[in-house]
Amino acid sequence: MNSEIKKLLENVRDGKTEVDEALLRLRAAPFEDIGYAKVDLHRDVRQGASEVIYGAGKSPEQIVGIIDTMKKNGRERILITRISEDVADQIAKKHPIKYDRGARLGSTGGPIEPDGAGTVVVATGGTSDVPVAEEAALTAEFYGNEVARLYDVGVSGLHRLLSHKDEIMRATVIVAIAGMEGALASVVGGLADCPVIAVPTSVGYGASFGGVAALLAMLNSCAPGVSVVNIDNGFGAGYLANMINHPEAKK
Repeated sequence: MNSEIKKLLENVRDGKTEVDEALLRLRAAPFEDIGYAKVDLHRDVRQGASEVIYGAGKSPEQIVGIIDTMKKNGRERILITRISEDVADQIAKKHPIKYDRGARLGSTGGPIEPDGAGTVVVATGGTSDVPVAEEAALTAEFYGNEVARLYDVGVSGLHRLLSHKDEIMRATVIVAIAGMEGALASVVGGLADCPVIAVPTSVGYGASFGGVAALLAMLNSCAPGVSVVNIDNGFGAGYLANMINHPEAKK
């Protein structure tokens, strides 16, 4: 059963939510058309998490309008990806926002306690990969996951990664983020007994082709249990890691 519907019904059972309020929530229109966007109000019912706002290409006014619509319909915790510090400052004039400049990630609403099955490990090949890693890590934390960060543990100094074998073996899911030749994902995949989500980054010299070399290397990994998201897609990796770390959401 979908976790959001289950939670709503449990609240009705426990007297925390009135029957009429629950009925109104379930009868609500699936989306609201605000002209420049059709805000998905049933995303949490279908998928267990509210719509995430992709901020790139949207004006601050448009993002504020989408946040207004989501809050009006009971969504207090909202994630906004790929926004600049200036856009975040403009949003903050209307809605309190927690913003991370490196990850270009903003969120409204307070933090929640981690309730995942275990730990999400986010590892990077180098320090230059950290902005993408933080997008993944902060996304996973936003959805209630405990995250362990292992940064600058790439294959050019393999002993750095091997010094963290305990964290790797305890992980429920690992996000391996690397540019250049993208070898980190295969190495981690050969050590871990959990799913590995590989994230190629656009970090590297000319022949890395803006991350294409790392992408192809990760897609051709010989290590079992490695899946790959798109170049620089930290959000996608963090969201997928959250789904893997919350298997009870399907019960």
